[in-house]
Amino acid sequence: MTSTPLLAPTREELHRALGRGARHDDAVALVPTMGALHEGHASLFRVARERAGGGQVVASVFVNPLQFGPGEDLDRYPRSLDADLELCAREGVDLVFAPSVDEVYPGGEPEVTVDPGPLGAELEGASRPGHFAGVLTVVAKLFGLVRPDVAVFGQKDFQQLVLVRAMSRDLCLGVDIVGAETVREPDGLALSSRNRYLSPEDRARATVLSRALRAAQERAAYGLPAARLAATAVLEEVPEEELALDYLAIRTPDLGEVDDPHPTDPTPARILVAGRLGKTRLIDNLPLLLGGDRP
Repeated sequence: MTSTPLLAPTREELHRALGRGARHDDAVALVPTMGALHEGHASLFRVARERAGGGQVVASVFVNPLQFGPGEDLDRYPRSLDADLELCAREGVDLVFAPSVDEVYPGGEPEVTVDPGPLGAELEGASRPGHFAGVLTVVAKLFGLVRPDVAVFGQKDFQQLVLVRAMSRDLCLGVDIVGAETVREPDGLALSSRNRYLSPEDRARATVLSRALRAAQERAAYGLPAARLAATAVLEEVPEEELALDYLAIRTPDLGEVDDPHPTDPTPARILVAGRLGKTRLIDNLPLLLGGDRP
């Protein structure tokens, strides 16, 4: 049996529902989302429940205009609050904060925002200028409003995860940032709210992204160039007019540059890819172990 989570559309209702006076030692776990929830989000709620124990699991549902650039899909981004509440109820979410834009940004676009630093201009940031300033600003506001002990983010948006961790650490926000595993379709496609935009033909082609990452994993023991070559070979199976590749990058786990492309010992790394199929832009990533013993 599921129970309907409390819905808080305003800051005042959020604070009242959090019941700060009765919280004591109970943990609060936050899962920030933009709605259009799917099984990937459900997995985040389950991780949040594990971390919160008997405390509160809070989901935010807010399509943040600050992280969308000109020509991006803000207006057509799916909004499905009723269905989102049903999924939250199924997964035992206690409280859903679903504010309006005016509630989050009461004075309009904020004068003070969070600077993501140099990494914010690379990879996704190079393709979407200003995106991560918008992400970190709204996450910082959510942390201030909810005051969570832990916040759960999906690893699919890996650069976002790295930057949120850095923000929490560098600004001494005191929030434990947890990265949850990416949930995939049976054919390997990473779950995403944007998958619903794919035409049947583009949906069939979209598996090339995860297949390329898996190919890189299989060749990573031979070093970075071999892993990259394996991924590139798979991506080239789809013509450029059908897959517009944005980037394919192999970085350290904190998304710095890899110093040694042929390490003697197995060395953790991350491979990231982004591309557009039709009108839909998708991203994905996987961990690698570069170098070490040859298979």
